[in-house]
Amino acid sequence: MKKFVRLCEKIQYLGFLGLLSFIFNNRLLNLFWLFWLFGLVSIIYNFSVFLQSLKQLWGMLVIPLRYGSNLPDAENYQCKVKYSLPFHGTWTVVNGGIDKTSSHSWEINTQRYAYDFVILDEKGYSSSGENKKTADYYCYGKKILAPADGEVVELQDKHPDSLLLGDGQVDCSAKDIRGNYILIRHADKEYGLLAHLQPESIRVKVGDTVKRGQCIAYCGNSGNTSEPHLHFHLQDGMSFYTSAGLPIEFADITVQPTPNYSAYDPRPVPTAAMSPEKYIMRGQNVANL
Repeated sequence: MKKFVRLCEKIQYLGFLGLLSFIFNNRLLNLFWLFWLFGLVSIIYNFSVFLQSLKQLWGMLVIPLRYGSNLPDAENYQCKVKYSLPFHGTWTVVNGGIDKTSSHSWEINTQRYAYDFVILDEKGYSSSGENKKTADYYCYGKKILAPADGEVVELQDKHPDSLLLGDGQVDCSAKDIRGNYILIRHADKEYGLLAHLQPESIRVKVGDTVKRGQCIAYCGNSGNTSEPHLHFHLQDGMSFYTSAGLPIEFADITVQPTPNYSAYDPRPVPTAAMSPEKYIMRGQNVANL
């Protein structure tokens, strides 16, 4: 079924040939517009993810209206809690920063200051194999830690890992783009989300109190992800769709440029001048002291 859905996703783009109907006086060319109907197959197949996309669009409208010019940013917001990195050892920031050029998802405000982390080797590779098995990836199955003290207020643990298609392609096998996740209330209006966790690996339950550095799950590949990694962000409420994203201040960590980062990500690395010392950004190796 998945192969059929992916085929339909490609076939739908034949609909662009319908543009020729505006140039040539041939009614048969209008039939190419019908190929866009193949796009409905993907929507129907994972309708829950489609609804989440609509909710995110709603949040993109609601959040700016709610906050106006007072949206939290690195200049006007100071974290109530200083955070540790939610893992052992050295990982690489592959998405994330505090400005538009380095942001994980600037227009999706809840994830504006989110980070994606993987483990890269000295050559800049995130896996030791052909990128087709989760076990080939260095970060898969690694312990995920609570980034600070708090209370677990929401979680999901039953979604499967997504298929690995390679070349940055995404096949979201879950009914939630977060996949398996944990939401922790660290302080008033300061919630930490850790996503794409390994199926049935979560070691806490809703209502549990967690301590900084406590193992709470294992890194996976569930949800909207092209390869195993950890997604971490702060938001000012429980809603994944209408909460404002918050810049994350880390304490007691080491930060170094990532050797051979371009082998993993060809995008230019943001300059250090864009990121104050207490924040991290894409293209850096980071670890707790």
